[in-house]
Amino acid sequence: MSHRVVITGGPGGGKTSLIEAMKERGYPVVQETARRIIKERLAAGLSPRPDPVSFGKQILSSDVEKYQVAAGGHRAVFFDRGVLDALYMLDEAQALTRDKAARYVRRFPYSRVVFLLPPWEEIYAKDSERDQSLEEAVQVFEGMKRWYSYWGYETVEVPRVSVEARVAFVLKRIPCC
Repeated sequence: MSHRVVITGGPGGGKTSLIEAMKERGYPVVQETARRIIKERLAAGLSPRPDPVSFGKQILSSDVEKYQVAAGGHRAVFFDRGVLDALYMLDEAQALTRDKAARYVRRFPYSRVVFLLPPWEEIYAKDSERDQSLEEAVQVFEGMKRWYSYWGYETVEVPRVSVEARVAFVLKRIPCC
């Protein structure tokens, strides 16, 4: 059983806030790759994102590396998105066969329970790294839900409540810690 726990969903659902709250409680966390890439590109005077295929490949490469570095053990490690998120991006861009995706899914397993945070209109805001509309965020959320389910993961939607209540919700449902 993997104790690598994925927190995913559409943009603007509070994933990063939840990840930060887990970190404050002493849990190891793995930060989202896409925001880092976008920040680096903006700092270099480039457009926020390269083409979707290049972006997906960059994220996948980084997420594989992060997965390999993240401690295993008996304590949960919380991931702000996982390898499957990058695979979803590449699948959407028709840049990945399902056979190749299946090899990645087998090689980089996560805890069978994946937490999905839906976009939350009350907290949703565009910024320099988040340029999607709320409607696009909902599409990403729905796509991630289908994608993780397709690969046999149990998706659990995290309610739109305070960060403290979200932490308690997640911790009650993980098989370790």
